[in-house]
Amino acid sequence: MSLPDLPPQFQAWFAGRNWAPRDHQLELLQVDQAGEHGLLIAPTGAGKTLAGFLPSLIELAQRPADKACLHTLYISPLKALAVDVARNLMTPISDMALAIRVETRTGDTPIAKRQRQKWDPPDILLTTPEQLALFAGMPEAPALLSGLRRIIIDEVHALAPSKRGDLLALGLSALTRFAPHARRTGLSATVADEAALAQWLAPQTKGRISLARIVKGPKRTTPDISILLSGEHIPWAGHTGRHAMAEVYQAIEQARMALIFVNTRFQAELAFQELWKLNDANLPIALHHGSLDVGQRRKVETAMAHGRLRAIVCTSTLDLGIDWGDVDLVIQMGAPKGSSRLIQRIGRSNHRLDEASKALLVPTNRFEMLECLAAQEAVTAHHIDGPVPRQGAIDILAQHIMGCAVGASFKPEALFEEITRAAPYQVLSYHAFERVLGFVKDGGYALKSYDRFARLIPDGQGGLKCRNRDIARAWRMNIGSIVAEPILKVRQVANNRSRRPGTPSGSTAHIGGRVVGEIEEYFVDGLAPGDTFLFAGEVWRFEGVSGVECLVTKAHDQAPKIPSWAGGKFPLSTFLAQRVRAIIADPKQWQALHPQLREWLSFQSYSSVIPQEGEILVETFPRGNRFHLACYPFEGRLAHQTLGMLLTRRLERLGCEPLGFVANDYAVSIWGHKNMADVVMDELFDQDMLGDDLEEWLQESVLMKRTFRTCAVIAGLIDQNQLGKTKTGRQVTFSADLIYDVLRQHQPDHVLLEAARQEAGEGLLDIRRLSECLARAQGQIVHKRLTRISPFAVPLMLEIGKVPVNGQALETILEEAAGDSLLREAMES
Repeated sequence: MSLPDLPPQFQAWFAGRNWAPRDHQLELLQVDQAGEHGLLIAPTGAGKTLAGFLPSLIELAQRPADKACLHTLYISPLKALAVDVARNLMTPISDMALAIRVETRTGDTPIAKRQRQKWDPPDILLTTPEQLALFAGMPEAPALLSGLRRIIIDEVHALAPSKRGDLLALGLSALTRFAPHARRTGLSATVADEAALAQWLAPQTKGRISLARIVKGPKRTTPDISILLSGEHIPWAGHTGRHAMAEVYQAIEQARMALIFVNTRFQAELAFQELWKLNDANLPIALHHGSLDVGQRRKVETAMAHGRLRAIVCTSTLDLGIDWGDVDLVIQMGAPKGSSRLIQRIGRSNHRLDEASKALLVPTNRFEMLECLAAQEAVTAHHIDGPVPRQGAIDILAQHIMGCAVGASFKPEALFEEITRAAPYQVLSYHAFERVLGFVKDGGYALKSYDRFARLIPDGQGGLKCRNRDIARAWRMNIGSIVAEPILKVRQVANNRSRRPGTPSGSTAHIGGRVVGEIEEYFVDGLAPGDTFLFAGEVWRFEGVSGVECLVTKAHDQAPKIPSWAGGKFPLSTFLAQRVRAIIADPKQWQALHPQLREWLSFQSYSSVIPQEGEILVETFPRGNRFHLACYPFEGRLAHQTLGMLLTRRLERLGCEPLGFVANDYAVSIWGHKNMADVVMDELFDQDMLGDDLEEWLQESVLMKRTFRTCAVIAGLIDQNQLGKTKTGRQVTFSADLIYDVLRQHQPDHVLLEAARQEAGEGLLDIRRLSECLARAQGQIVHKRLTRISPFAVPLMLEIGKVPVNGQALETILEEAAGDSLLREAMES
């Protein structure tokens, strides 16, 4: 295959840096010049970003000066990545003195700049899926986007299998209305299903599958992954990793620059605090997560880019595409939950193809040691996991339809054709489209009598348009696919102990100061004035709430409460779960495990049984005045929570009087008043529990109301953000619950109830995975009747009765002692 030559100016630039263009960079240029859509799959360090922008830079360098317009849209899943790419893109532009203007447009971009970009756009605009969605609702969109030639979607694998991917796919489809000849380029380092991603990227037609052309880069050196075999006592449960912090700090000392990834913002706050307690050498260690103030995040990113930091404790906000060449070590605190995520995070170190990325996995409990070993083996074998292709979400579709009416009027038939060009909605029927359109128009049968739900009106030409400006403004203010828990801004204030005029007697006035970040409203609800908590790496004293702000002052409490955020706790992937089961079933593989873990598995083999790879172990045993049933499917937290709910209902009907259950990524434990040893396990775990049992539980469950609330906000039924104010979590929940009850009673087949069921089944309940688990269990259940607790059940027993601190339980010395005591109890002869 003959690859294209670069223009002399670009050849000189490569030569001046002692580089040569790589084959995959030239091949992607060829794809673009042929007018095709392309998907580049290449490892970190292979020059993906440059490959993606090279066609644009060449075209723009040769463009006449009077043809200025928005030429290229770059779409990133992370604001930080967009900022980082903009900074890196300026290198070739500055070196070659190209007259190319590059700007970013995210939720952090000032409103004045976003307004200016409508009539004076840059040549290259770097943005996010949410901002792209807003383009469909811009009256200025036709003029702004008419000259668009290229669309680059970075880290496309992270976007496609999610609601954000649905939102982006619809936005891309809408762009074809304004820029029908724009080529799409997807960039990714980790792809499990290449064909599915290539299909997602390309515009589709009914009855025919289209694929973007796949270009592959060179393979990278196998990463150097080690697992910390801590010399300390490894906790039986929990996720803080406190036991290993001293060893993590030693690893940071020996590295040039390190990223410490954690899975939740709670873990980030705690790890950062623990490392600073050990930081006698005063190493520059920073904190980065999504709830911190944007100014603080940008300072951290800039300091890291300039090599002024030794380490950053971070969440997924930095695990995609950020290119800091000096990072030579990635530390993963806690199990990575999936090989793709681990590969992505490891790729942040040593951005050179001929040099192995270096990573250290730090298990925070004993079961996680198995998962870390499984992940290490998967990455070494170049096995990538990933979610299956998905059907587009109904609530996202409703939001998009409303956006199209905000930008201009539309004819339903034409909009349907446009929507079905997006891969997630390719199989959408016109009947299903009409149902969603009917909801957007007037709320549906049960709500159409309420004037406030009427959002679309005829345009007089056979089409539909937005009813008024207020509805259009509400849509713009509530765009997006992520509905976080209601949040408050955390503002540092100064106490003014001398009472100010007009201040009630006995109260303390506060003088406003800087915004530190944002925190979930439910956490603040549990605070009383004077309580202390850890946030942004510092200890704060809670002073009160003013409007949508949580007011705090600096504190020096040595035992603060620790905030935790909803979300961000990944379930164990199916792929790694299979590997964990294989490790447990094969004693030969135990030699690679920590001595404490080997001993634990040996004790389990002696006192109960080790399940074979295709089996599910169920144990029943008495303890104290209760009876327990523990099962070990190793299918992930979400599937186990649903399994626990359904098993509890069945056991209740059998008269076993269950009292409750706990679930983690590996197991489920149910306890009750009566012995469950005589239950026929094959019948208890029969697949039919996903029929009537599931439906009955869903009708009663608070979870469905919670899921409906999210769908209602995304679909525009409830406006969380309003002009000049934001609804509190209580207000949104109250409105959603009221509408939910009305729809269940008067229109149970309402499209939003369907959306909530779909969302719950795919997300919070993980029905597909549970179904596969129950199918695997048929004829493969090993029931072990025990007279006492088993070693496998020790971590589960520690979960029962634990007092959570705002949703997160902390390991303590007492808990460690309890775990050892339980193991001794299990081993008594």
